[in-house]
Amino acid sequence: MYALAIHGGAGTIARAELTPALEADYRAGLQAALAAGRRLLAEGAPALAAVEAAVICLEDNPLFNAGRGAVFTHDGHHELDAALMDGASGRVGAVAGAREIQNPIRAARLVMEHTEHVLLGYPGADELARLHGLPTQPADYFFTQRRFDQLQQAIAAGRMQLDHAGSAPVVDANWKKGTVGAVARDQHGNLAAATSTGGMTNKRFSRIGDTPLPGAGTWADAEVAISCTGNGEDFMRAVAAYDVSCLMRYKGLSLAEACRVVVHDKLAPVGGEGGLIAVSAAGELALPFNSGGMYRAWCDAAGEERVAIY
Repeated sequence: MYALAIHGGAGTIARAELTPALEADYRAGLQAALAAGRRLLAEGAPALAAVEAAVICLEDNPLFNAGRGAVFTHDGHHELDAALMDGASGRVGAVAGAREIQNPIRAARLVMEHTEHVLLGYPGADELARLHGLPTQPADYFFTQRRFDQLQQAIAAGRMQLDHAGSAPVVDANWKKGTVGAVARDQHGNLAAATSTGGMTNKRFSRIGDTPLPGAGTWADAEVAISCTGNGEDFMRAVAAYDVSCLMRYKGLSLAEACRVVVHDKLAPVGGEGGLIAVSAAGELALPFNSGGMYRAWCDAAGEERVAIY
């Protein structure tokens, strides 16, 4: 028995802005990432390999705020964060602020498997990637016109902006969130989680969100794996991913109830708009969000496969 869930960001996704063609592109991107991870799980591969493969697929898709589709910083470049955690061993690796790595999630795995550290920042993360032969790219590779236009809007408004903003005014209270992630249970019962992001449009001062921080945006242990998406500052303050595990371990809550408490009772009242995906050791899945939508897809060994946005 295996299970897999992925997300491509959460937020107040305006239906009017999501044309049928664009929606079809998003759904195709999610299905491709789900297929990449599911193929490995069906072959008996470990959960860690499956979540990495799914996230690589999303990082390579310019629609999503990770890797090639990452948003711009205030200075006009890209700062990429990612984390990967293996529930069976408790090992975790992460990178923050990377600028040249084509697939930051692969660099996070390098940190986990080839160093004694947990989190490396720029420029060390990029140096490690080059030393181990990971593909790196020039700035032009990460450029997309839509992200550049979002930066100009954000600069004009004098504020940071989260993802999936479309052409709506950046001063609107309904900011959009953007991150990609995957969680999986493999056929051996092991769990893993992976998360990757470009962060916030117009971010300054080397801002780092919850994605690369174990327990905040990414977590996996023997009982549950979680990947979060949303307002990173609120997810960090809530230690959101680890809190799901704690509610299950120490209060005996079910996966669904633990996720509901964190997303709706803990995050929502303090403005923590967003969501998460989670899988339990029993193969149960939960994909709650308190925003207008969340790009997501999931499947299990029984054959059920779903893609959803709202």
